[in-house]
Amino acid sequence: MKKNSLKILCLLFSAAAFAQQPKTKKEFTTSGKKITVYTTAENTKLRLTTTDNLTFSAAKQPLETESSVFVEPSKKFQTFMGIGGAITDASAEIFAKLSKEKQAEFLNAYYDQQKGIGYSLLRTTIQSSDFSSGSYSYIEEGDKDLKTFSIDHDRQYRIPLIKQAIQKAGGKLTTYVAPWSPNAFMKSNKNVLKGGTLLPEYYQTWANFYVKFIKAYEKEGIPIWGTSTQNEPMAIQTWESCVYTAEAERDFIKNYLGPTLKKEKLGDKKIIVWDHNRDLMNYRANVIYSDPEASKYVWGMGFHWYETWSGGAPMFDNVAKVNEAYPDKKLMFTEGCIEKFDASKYQFWGNAERYGINMIHDFNNGTVAWTDWNILLDQNGGPNHVGNFCFAPIHADTTTGELIYTPSYYYIGHFSKFIHLNAVRVSTAVSRSALLSTSFLNADGTMATIVMNQSANELTYNLIIGAEKAEVKIPPRAIQTLVY
Repeated sequence: MKKNSLKILCLLFSAAAFAQQPKTKKEFTTSGKKITVYTTAENTKLRLTTTDNLTFSAAKQPLETESSVFVEPSKKFQTFMGIGGAITDASAEIFAKLSKEKQAEFLNAYYDQQKGIGYSLLRTTIQSSDFSSGSYSYIEEGDKDLKTFSIDHDRQYRIPLIKQAIQKAGGKLTTYVAPWSPNAFMKSNKNVLKGGTLLPEYYQTWANFYVKFIKAYEKEGIPIWGTSTQNEPMAIQTWESCVYTAEAERDFIKNYLGPTLKKEKLGDKKIIVWDHNRDLMNYRANVIYSDPEASKYVWGMGFHWYETWSGGAPMFDNVAKVNEAYPDKKLMFTEGCIEKFDASKYQFWGNAERYGINMIHDFNNGTVAWTDWNILLDQNGGPNHVGNFCFAPIHADTTTGELIYTPSYYYIGHFSKFIHLNAVRVSTAVSRSALLSTSFLNADGTMATIVMNQSANELTYNLIIGAEKAEVKIPPRAIQTLVY
């Protein structure tokens, strides 16, 4: 009898202990799942269009003559933080010229998950950039104590648009900021344009400036997630610009920006270093991250895609190498756009493919977030006060009041609409160079696999996950998202 009682007690104890164990997350399975295929393709009307509903069947060893995409859900990498674009002065000024109906259409197009492409990330500027109608400042020139600081300029166009974007995105839009230049009196060249450096005697003044800006925007109801130190710190531009060597940026963060944010109870704001092209990002990472006192303030590194200005190819491997060397630091694509505006190229497919190629490579190399440049420009690729006219995914013709959607908008949407916040990238590879692919596992258990066909031929490929596969057709010069 005693033995039986002891046995029962042991069983009850075991059951109670088992019940208290944390539930493990279910592993991804294709069992019973259907695949919805969304396609955008050149020379067709397909734009984020549902083109197929497929089922899985048993997979076998693929042949060398076949094209395949291999997804391995158990191999997980970075957590996804969002995709979005920049609300610049230019974007906000053009938005204000649209009719109420077109404004509503525009906000839905970017920030509504169902009606649009579900942007979840926003970048904006501290003071003016080239994509402003003119240079301006939040203080009177020479005011080193920042007594005249005011963001009244931004209340006319930019702040109202940011607030509407946040509301349309469901009340939350991860917002980060970047300065293009300190005031002229703080700089070696006494000019907000054409480079120059921040004078050492104004390091503290400039660090205080970030604090003023963040607090002013947050008072307006716009939470600021983080800031980069400087937009494009190695470029002497005809527009607002300021040069920091790696060593100068390191020391400014270590001795001024980091401690000042912390002292002002803004230590939770993330600091993004570099915010420039992929070509020199490894040097910047080595210098800043190797200094523990600077590195402790830094969330990660931002980068752009304009290294091709020199005639070379995109330096995608540099992103992977920074990720490999500093896995505890994050990577964020902070700016890219199609340069040299030409209205005859609104529908030029190569522009969209540039987005697809860059986004797939950057995500596969460890990037957690991806930010386009201006969300809206006019029919001239502006306004821009130095004539640096560019493309945006959506343009507004201010003479007709119409919105012009470029193929780039749809290519970005193949990522932003289907990869949800906190998704995790999983291992994905292709067997043929005509295809590019990346995959993210969403928190709700759905997988989004993006496949891009760079060739001029229709292709059939195998989507292979474990012991199951599906056969998918992709048109020439197309991008697909497979949700399953």
